[in-house]
Amino acid sequence: MNQDTVRETAFAMPLTNPAYPVGPYRFRNREYLIITYRTDPRKLRELVPEPLDVPDPLVKFEFIRMPDSSGFGDYTESGQVIPVSFRGRHGSYTHCMFLDDHPPIAGGRELWGFPKKLASPTLRVETDTLVGTLDYGPVRVATATMGYKHRAAELASVRTSLGGPNFLLKIIPHVDGRPRICELVEYRLEDIDLKEAWHGPASLDLWSHALAPVAELPVLEVVSAMHIVADLTLPLGTVVHDYLADAKPMFSKGKTHAFAE
Repeated sequence: MNQDTVRETAFAMPLTNPAYPVGPYRFRNREYLIITYRTDPRKLRELVPEPLDVPDPLVKFEFIRMPDSSGFGDYTESGQVIPVSFRGRHGSYTHCMFLDDHPPIAGGRELWGFPKKLASPTLRVETDTLVGTLDYGPVRVATATMGYKHRAAELASVRTSLGGPNFLLKIIPHVDGRPRICELVEYRLEDIDLKEAWHGPASLDLWSHALAPVAELPVLEVVSAMHIVADLTLPLGTVVHDYLADAKPMFSKGKTHAFAE
C-alpha cells in the first residue's frame, strides 16, 4: 500500500477495517432518563474546565437507551452532564460517560472527544417505575428511579433543550505521551423528532468507585426528572477553543516538543 492510498483511505483505526463508519449518525427511538440534581459548587467548579462557566451547581445524570443507532448498533449509555455557559451561550458540558459498546466508545472519543469508558448501564421499566442503573464491573455506582409517565412535559421547550450547544474536552496524546490535541469541541443534535416527554417523581443514589467516580459530585437535592423518547442525528463537531494554541515550545535533551509543561 503506497502513501497516497494511505492518505486517501485513512479515516479511523484500524486503517483497513475501522471500528466505526463515517457519519453523521442517526438514532431512532433514543430513550432518556435525566435526573437533574443540586451538588457541591466547589467540587463542580474544580471539574469543569475554563473557559466554560458554571452558572448554577447543577448536574444532569443521564441514562440513555439507543436500540437503533446507525453504525453503532444497540447499546445503553450513562453519565453526568453539567449545565454551563460559554461566551454568553448556555449549553451542556459532558463530564463522564459509561457505555457497553465498542464502536461508539472508539468513535465518540476519537471524533468528538466524548469522555467514554466501558461499563454496564441499563434503562428499563419495572412495573410502574422507570429504572436506570450503572455498574462498573460487578460494582453498582448509580441507581435512578422515576415514576413512569406521570405528567406530560411541554414538547417545544424540551425540543429546544435537546437542540442546544453541547461541549466536550477532546484530548488525544502524541506518541511521547504529551497532548497533541487538546480542544473544546461544540456540537448540536439535529433533525430532532421528539416523540414523548414526561415528568415524574424521582430519586438518584451514587456510590464511590476509584475508576467511575460519579459520587465526586454528590447528590444534595433532586431538582427534576424527565423521560424522553426521540429520533435524532448526531453530526460532527466544531473546535471552539484550542488549549494548546498559546503553549510555548519546549526544548529538552535535543528534542523539540510542541507543548509547554
